[in-house]
Formats: sequence, structure tokens, C-alpha cells
Amino acid sequence: MSRPRRSFDREFRDGAVRIVKETGRPVADVARELGVYEGTLGNWVRRDEAERAGGLTADERAELARLRKEVATLWMERDVLKRSVVLWVNEATR
Repeated sequence: MSRPRRSFDREFRDGAVRIVKETGRPVADVARELGVYEGTLGNWVRRDEAERAGGLTADERAELARLRKEVATLWMERDVLKRSVVLWVNEATR
């Protein structure tokens, strides 16, 4: 029978990664102390390194995607309003 899947909050994961990076201790030792699998902690460390190398965190990338979508919508609305003003002016000058 398998063990139920455990979940760890963001604060715990960040703290575990910080311990590995600041102390320079092996992932296996820190994982054993914290009671998590070595592979799990290794994944957290690799993900943190990838986020820092890319310059943006996952939250920042999500916000960037949301803002780009919002800008595209606003541009579309602006273009529609420009066209409607042109039509209104043409109608008014006839």
C-alpha cells in the first residue's frame, strides 16, 4: 500500500532550498533532516536555480502573461473606438 501524497507550502519549500544553498550541505542530508525525499528537494533546488537564471520567478511570469493579454485587449478596444469615431465623423459631415 502506498503512502498518501504529502504537500508542502511555498514557505517550507523556499526554506529548504535556502538551507541547501546557504549551508552548502548536500541535498540528501538536508532532505533527510526535513523528512522529504532527496529527489523532491533536488527538484525544488533545480527549479529555484532555473527561475533565478531566467530572471523571472513563476509568479512574475504569470503576471507578465496576464498583463500582455490585458494590453492586447486594450489595444483591440482602442482600435474599435478609433474606427467608430471615424464612422461617426463621416456620418456627421454628410
